[in-house]
Amino acid sequence: MQIPYGRQNISEEDIKAVSEVLQSDFLTQGPVVPEFEAAIAQYCNVNYAFAVNSATSALHIACLALGVQAKDRVWTSPISFVASANCALYCGAQVDFVDIDAKTYNMCPQKLEKKLIEAKKEGVLPKVVIPVHLCGQSCDMQAIHKLSKEYGFSIIEDASHAIGGKYLGKPIGNCEYSQITVFSFHPVKIITTGEGGMALTNDAEIGAKMARLRSHGINRDTQTMTKEPDGPWYYEQIELGYNYRMTDMQGALGLSQFKRLDDFVSERHKIADKYADLFKDINIVTPYQGETNYSAFHLYVVRVRPDQKNITHKEMFVRLRDSGIGVNLHYIPIYRQPYYAKMGYKPDDYPEAEKYYSEAITLPIYPGLTELQQKEIVKHFEKPYPTGYQTIF
Repeated sequence: MQIPYGRQNISEEDIKAVSEVLQSDFLTQGPVVPEFEAAIAQYCNVNYAFAVNSATSALHIACLALGVQAKDRVWTSPISFVASANCALYCGAQVDFVDIDAKTYNMCPQKLEKKLIEAKKEGVLPKVVIPVHLCGQSCDMQAIHKLSKEYGFSIIEDASHAIGGKYLGKPIGNCEYSQITVFSFHPVKIITTGEGGMALTNDAEIGAKMARLRSHGINRDTQTMTKEPDGPWYYEQIELGYNYRMTDMQGALGLSQFKRLDDFVSERHKIADKYADLFKDINIVTPYQGETNYSAFHLYVVRVRPDQKNITHKEMFVRLRDSGIGVNLHYIPIYRQPYYAKMGYKPDDYPEAEKYYSEAITLPIYPGLTELQQKEIVKHFEKPYPTGYQTIF
């Protein structure tokens, strides 16, 4: 594909930062990862941040830190990557889904409340709810948080798309309305560490547990050990943990990228604004942005209207791909995946997710995407499609 839907932006400064670590005494578990964690924590105005090797790992230890176990129930959005649900299954819990809002494509608070009312009657309330900030726009966290107080569930914000975004004027990740927030640093995300993620919290006990779980369940704090240390080498495995640590090489890249975070998000907004202008006279649904939100614009999703008789959703997708434009679809509803489908989910229970899936196309958006490239992308949506039209690629 000549134009991917997303791509990393690596500078000479990034390369230098990683090279310095490669020439240092520490490739992993050195001083750089804690610096990266501290920078993100300060930026988000949160007490604790724990870097891990992927956002999937962050979601896993977040569930474990909140005590998710067999027979518990975890609810999330069906329009997300499978990791948002898999993390609960890793803990032996049961997963269910809450349908999305028709405008934002995030978890709908009204549908969440309706589902909670029924679950309370049946005695099957969730232990944890995982709202997903799709495309970089925050869910209505005030409403979801209010419901958590009434129905007694904890909240993990899956903000894999959303670092650099804001909700109610405050940085996403501050955990004002949740116990834990998770970021992703995959190469197509806002900033990258190659592979990597981070879990943030304001709760010291939750933070200490996540810190242990990412490193084999090991505790090195002499103040909380079960016995007097045998010597300065001593450590204790408190619980069964995992090797989910981030390396200093990754941390160096992340710390260097972080310095350009606001610039990256600002450029994504400019690209989104240009798309909106280019699409203003075309029968396509462009992203809705709520007044309470400043999206990170990880993704730019448009929807092919069902009344657009001249071309189907699939035909539009194929046309773009065949023209060298690396469009994607974020996401196939999780309950449609074969692994989940056998659990008995009914697509009819999620009408908005089904409608979204039948119309959504993710267009390229990343720093460096040019206005000329955007115009070429948008031309494919014009109606009628020009006969014999040739791209300039």
